Amino acid sequence: MALADYLKFASTDLAIDLGTANTVVYLRDRGIVLNEPSVVAMEIVNGTRRVRAVGGDAKLMMGKTPDYIKTIRPLRNGVIADLEVAEQMIKHFIQKASGGRKRLFGGPEIAICVPSGSTQVERRAIRDAVSNAGARRVWLIDEPMAAAIGANVPVIEPKGSMVVDIGGGTTEVGVISLRGMTYSMSVRVGGDKMDEAISSYVRRNHNLLIGDATAERVKKEVGSARIPDGQAAAAVLIRGRDVARGVPREIEITQTGLTEALSEPVGQIVHAVRQALENTAPEIAADIIDEGIVMTGGGSLLREIDTVLADETGLPVRIADNPLNCVALGAGRALEDPEYRGVLYSV
Repeated sequence: MALADYLKFASTDLAIDLGTANTVVYLRDRGIVLNEPSVVAMEIVNGTRRVRAVGGDAKLMMGKTPDYIKTIRPLRNGVIADLEVAEQMIKHFIQKASGGRKRLFGGPEIAICVPSGSTQVERRAIRDAVSNAGARRVWLIDEPMAAAIGANVPVIEPKGSMVVDIGGGTTEVGVISLRGMTYSMSVRVGGDKMDEAISSYVRRNHNLLIGDATAERVKKEVGSARIPDGQAAAAVLIRGRDVARGVPREIEITQTGLTEALSEPVGQIVHAVRQALENTAPEIAADIIDEGIVMTGGGSLLREIDTVLADETGLPVRIADNPLNCVALGAGRALEDPEYRGVLYSV
């Protein structure tokens, strides 16, 4: 076997979509190999923190741990809030994605996605966390660009395209042409804000406290950006703690109520898209009329959000195939394919 072939076979180079809610890992020549919650459970022993669980196992502990165990989400609004815990989480995911294999020629080369609106300081923090977790070289790629590549948008052609990526912490709006972003913006509204809106609505209108996991479950089961005409509103049972009496209680909440709760975060996303369209060059705007808007990310799976966006903008809107993994797929493709390599950069 030639050395070049051996190095390719032994490669554990990765692309990582380090999201506020979930982390998705793409392994070179193999595709998506990991998709887990961005959660770490830290155990405090004799004043020292150590990792108890990472990912799905840690998420199951949220809201149910004793005092000496803390569940931590090291990212907030798409950027690192706890560097030490983020490094531990990234290191765990790298080892798990590569099957525990160790390279003979140093650590993996890693492409990592960053919000388009993040500052240089925030980008360096992400780069340092990935580097400290064992990367040989770290490349950055803006999330809208990665999402567009993953959704098979023709980013290398002289044709304008718009992508809206709704993640857990941020919504990224990018207008792309000729391997570059002619306009981008990042708003700190996403799946987490939707969950918070549901929790606030339930407490305000039903005097019931619910946890983040319950709010997320309800959003996925019956959450909707609007109720379609002629369709009966569904209902769901919610369990939590009665604020006044302090005892557990179960209530039924309708889809109409959830739509009301979600109207504010959905409205902020629509406003961001309209603002991006207002700042788009005329020729590119003409292309977007033909191509429409492509939606990616977990937030794009909220019922009827594509219809609401289409009504508000007057443009065709489609949800990408495999929207949850588009960003990681795009970053992986940029890492593998020389044609897209130019969209990667370092800080």
